[in-house]
Amino acid sequence: MALHLIKLCVGADSLEDLREWVSERAMSAIAAGLEPHTTHTTRMVPKRMEELLDGGSFYWVIKGQVQARQKLLGIETFTDADGIQRCRLILDPSVVETAGQPRRAFQGWRYLPQEDVPRDLDSLGGVAELPADLRRELSELGLL
Repeated sequence: MALHLIKLCVGADSLEDLREWVSERAMSAIAAGLEPHTTHTTRMVPKRMEELLDGGSFYWVIKGQVQARQKLLGIETFTDADGIQRCRLILDPSVVETAGQPRRAFQGWRYLPQEDVPRDLDSLGGVAELPADLRRELSELGLL
């Protein structure tokens, strides 16, 4: 069973902000002749790498709700210019919208077990056509 990571999407006010950021990073990578993957650098290295790379995703919390995920493609450790060990999470450039799931603020990333992940929005039938504000309200009421 896959294990996932969850993190606050600091600096993004909406899902569109995240998609725009990911798109810009992918285009920059392509222009440099690299794969269009996006990366996220953290200080802490996940100890459960094998489980994460067995189909895991990186879930983003935007404005207090899990709203999107990106498939986790790889994990690399490296030492930065200051001699500090870091971790680079390699993410698929596709941002998949999920059903909203309320989350309180937290620091860093957390493991997210498979049984706690929100469903992809496109798997919920016509819910994707509802306005985002209505989806958010329904999610907060526990109806999605």
